[in-house]
Amino acid sequence: MDGSHGVDAQTRQDERLAALLPRFAERAAVHDRSGEIALETLDDLRQAGFLALAVPREKGGGGIGLRRTVDLVARVARADPSSALILAMQYLQTAGIACSSTWPDDLRDEVLGSVVRDGALVNALRVEPDLGTPARGGVPATRVRRAGGRWLLSGQKIFSTGSSALTWGLVWGVTDEPEPRVGQIVVPLDLPGVRIEKSWHHLGMRATGSHTFVFDDVDIPDRYLTSLQPVGAGSPETASVARWHAIIVAGLYDAIARSARDWLVDFLHSRVPSALGRSLATLPRFHSVLGEIDGLLLVNTALMERGLTQAEAGQRAEDDGQIKRIMTENAIAAVAKAIEVTGNPGLSQDNPLERHYRNVLCGRIHTPQADMVLESAGKHVLVPAP
Repeated sequence: MDGSHGVDAQTRQDERLAALLPRFAERAAVHDRSGEIALETLDDLRQAGFLALAVPREKGGGGIGLRRTVDLVARVARADPSSALILAMQYLQTAGIACSSTWPDDLRDEVLGSVVRDGALVNALRVEPDLGTPARGGVPATRVRRAGGRWLLSGQKIFSTGSSALTWGLVWGVTDEPEPRVGQIVVPLDLPGVRIEKSWHHLGMRATGSHTFVFDDVDIPDRYLTSLQPVGAGSPETASVARWHAIIVAGLYDAIARSARDWLVDFLHSRVPSALGRSLATLPRFHSVLGEIDGLLLVNTALMERGLTQAEAGQRAEDDGQIKRIMTENAIAAVAKAIEVTGNPGLSQDNPLERHYRNVLCGRIHTPQADMVLESAGKHVLVPAP
């Protein structure tokens, strides 16, 4: 943000968020146990104006860029990672809609207007039971067919972060035409024929509500078929959205590790074994462990700055996958070290460290995944582009 108005607005946002974060952290443990979305946390973010911050200012939003997005998502993630992931997808998708070259203006205004006016939540619904993640290629089984002058959508989408809290789904599907087209289908998720099957029973990030959407001949108005391209042509928005996704996700899981680190520091100061007569924080063994953890997080800080600087300079995004991979692995290693040295207290559900560990492990499953990142990085060196 530039100018005094922007600085003042950012300061007010920071103050509002700081007041909310203790509340978010307290709820996080409860919703981790229940496996339900923290709807009250999302409502707090809505009322405080945070859900529309990635919408351009000329459309009534906050117009924040990637650096500010990473900062806000990380702050929320230190308190409640599941809600932070829903927020991250909100920012990613609304920013993508705003800069899309294929969305018609009236549809863009309809969706972004609902975000600004009502705090509507948006996410892409892409992964399927048989196909897996579309980042690995393939054509979706989710299809729209023409029948009686209408488009009817049928299919399933799994791992749908935010599920029951969403207003809009950007469904990746293919047309049932002689020459099929593939792309986003905008779906108001309250339409007849849309239902949610509870299927998210994961080790970590349990309160993301990443359940399965089932579409059963959902009547889709023509104007909601956007960004459709011939199969194999690719998406014009892929590169920019992928860059934001990699960097935002890296920042989120790094934030989980920093919460774990802070808990460890407090634990070592407060833990005074009777046989020792002083806190664990006085022992060289724990000094070394904390040094290792802080070293990993220091590398993450440098990597994040590199990614943000390259993005702001408009440089090629070839490092973003490696940044996400390394930051995620460093975050997991940092929390694992904290678990290793705390023993039973670290693994007890009475303490947040075991939850941080379960949550941080989920960083590996997000696109881009490690095997694809490493293959792409090696190919870039060994097989020059024609």
